[in-house]
Amino acid sequence: MGKKIIKKNISLCGSMDFQVKGGKKLSGTIKTNFSKNGSVGLLCASLLNKGITTLHGIARIEEVYRVIEILESIGVSVKWQDQNTVVITPPKKFTLEDIDVDSAVKTRSVIILIGPLIHALSSFLLPHAQGCNLGKRTIAAHTYALEALGVKIKTTAENYEITTKNLKQAKIVMYESGDTACENILTASALIPGKTTISFASANYMVQEICFFLEALGVKIEGIGTANLTVHGIAEINKNIEYWNSEDPIESMMFISACIVTDSRLTITRCPIDFLSLELEKLKRMGLKYKILKKYFSYNGRTKLANIEIFPSKLKALVDKIHSNPYPGINIDNLPFFVPIAIVAKGQTMIHDWVYDNRAIYYTELNRLGADITLADPHRVYIQGGTLLKPAQVVCPPALRPSMVILISMLAASGTSILRNVYMINRGYEEIAERLNSIGADIKILK
Repeated sequence: MGKKIIKKNISLCGSMDFQVKGGKKLSGTIKTNFSKNGSVGLLCASLLNKGITTLHGIARIEEVYRVIEILESIGVSVKWQDQNTVVITPPKKFTLEDIDVDSAVKTRSVIILIGPLIHALSSFLLPHAQGCNLGKRTIAAHTYALEALGVKIKTTAENYEITTKNLKQAKIVMYESGDTACENILTASALIPGKTTISFASANYMVQEICFFLEALGVKIEGIGTANLTVHGIAEINKNIEYWNSEDPIESMMFISACIVTDSRLTITRCPIDFLSLELEKLKRMGLKYKILKKYFSYNGRTKLANIEIFPSKLKALVDKIHSNPYPGINIDNLPFFVPIAIVAKGQTMIHDWVYDNRAIYYTELNRLGADITLADPHRVYIQGGTLLKPAQVVCPPALRPSMVILISMLAASGTSILRNVYMINRGYEEIAERLNSIGADIKILK
């Protein structure tokens, strides 16, 4: 059943375009969907379990479909039970020689299979991953930390060659506070009996999700939500378990940005508030009016959620630059959504996207829509706010968040725009045209 659904979604998204009639107000209530990064992380981490894992809250997006194709190709049974639930049954033996290379190279998430698979195979190959084209992205943080646990990674022209001899607990200082690198170390150390410490760990939402899941599997973890984690590894995980993935703070921020640039009033529910607090503080200082209506927990019982009501506001640029940092800083993937906000804010804003080599360059595509964005260098843009956006035809850049930023800006541009090749958007957002239309947008899917 799951395989048929996956194939259908692939065929739909190859050359899909959006026709956007902008200049319309958004209104009503929209719910934040389940986390993209939590979904792919949990799918990979489920391979630690010899029992049956039922995951609720798995996003139906292209990135998830690619990961499922990879898992199925190596012998894992993955079946969709309902709209957002998958049932995962591990094989008696993983067949890495049959890995779906086409799917693997389309998602950077394939690298977080290393942590779980080292406990089942003494040696294996994984294809080089791609995902978004955001410049050179080193795997040094993965390599150095895994080496401390007894894993050797050799990079060849096409593959990563992974071999293990004697896995061992370790005291690890992360080379950088990377999300996927930290997920790899968490899953790797989960089945190494004894205590492994991780310093300079990422505390981002998807890393916390993996921590919560591992605890549900019986692995004790100290320091969740901080930069210092202690994993008490166990010898085996073999249990039938159900677990809920939590909601996506990046999607909540996307709706906040869309509401601001269309000068609308909108209520966004199920927002992971801990991962939006600094973003909202910056927006408050820019003049945004909003209310926190209600606080509660996600279905996993751990992630704090809130309903947020956004009101039409006149924004002004901050004196300081806007930049991202590891949590609790502004999220790296939330930073792009400040670009359209800066376009409508009075004054000049400097946005420093220091993590990725190419992403700031993609922001200049908004000049096609009438923005006034100057590229200072590959990491910094100056945005002169208060310009009137106009319709245009734009091809999605090869990166998820910049593509979504273009769509948001088109919502604010009166007239008809065309956004070409929206596969990148479908990698991370489920039925986004239909959902935006439900709150007042006018987006037509062209195939």
